[in-house]
Amino acid sequence: MIQQSANAVVMVRPFCFYPNPETASDNAFQREVAATDAGTISKAAQKEFDQAVELLRGAGVTVHVFEDTASPEKPDAIFPNNWFSTHHDGRVVLYPMYSPTRRNERRRDVIDELGKIYRISALVDYSSYEQSGLHLEGTGSLVLDYVNRIAYVSLSKRSDRELVARFCEDFGFEPMLFESVGDDGRAIYHTNVVMCIGSEFALLGLDLIADPGQREAIRRRLEASGKKVIELDGDQIANFAGNALELRNDSEKLLVLSRRAVEALATEQRNEIERHARLLPLALPTIELAGGSARCMMATIHLPPL
Repeated sequence: MIQQSANAVVMVRPFCFYPNPETASDNAFQREVAATDAGTISKAAQKEFDQAVELLRGAGVTVHVFEDTASPEKPDAIFPNNWFSTHHDGRVVLYPMYSPTRRNERRRDVIDELGKIYRISALVDYSSYEQSGLHLEGTGSLVLDYVNRIAYVSLSKRSDRELVARFCEDFGFEPMLFESVGDDGRAIYHTNVVMCIGSEFALLGLDLIADPGQREAIRRRLEASGKKVIELDGDQIANFAGNALELRNDSEKLLVLSRRAVEALATEQRNEIERHARLLPLALPTIELAGGSARCMMATIHLPPL
């Protein structure tokens, strides 16, 4: 039976972490840091990463940790959900990345190691679309309702309409496209910073969808598929409250997000979430400087076991 939430994730421990200058132009969540701080920032990110893995494992989630390779330098390697995804039928997808430095994150050895534990039926490689200037950054771009087969996508230069259609045709998803815009007028760079789909609920920055028709269509589709819509405002989105991921252990569902994100939620929002999943906050102040948070750090494993 297909379930929305996974009980296993891949995480990549960073070797050299810092906010990537190549991604700053369209990522309003990213912050600048001095080049002289790079070593200190990397060490702090590694500590936050290790603590996050410990908390996830302590909550009963299987975490497959891979060490980032030292060369070439990959400042965003800690966010593997953008370059690959796994699916219940055994397929694994490789995605075309917007930033040239991020293309180095794709690693066949990671897929090969997963193949020793899970059944991989096929590798679907969309990465060649980079040569045509088309991009689709994994489950950063695609927020997937696996049970109802709906792919929610906030369009941007990292989430191309043509590739969304290709993915949905290949994997049997219904596309639900919209455009979300931040306070600075720029398109939100990834869907998963404004939206999270759980088994019974959805977190969504509805106010960031400028077009009233799109806004209402997304709300209606979520409610029609049985989701309780929990609206997030712009300030909560800026504090990564939308960048959350529902996981599960043997007895309960968990909503993994950063401590900063939890603190941004109102009491009634936390109470509503906890009707469906236990909150599991991670301390990620350094990692969030790069413009991503808890959800971006985890590539979910939906593959069948061997």
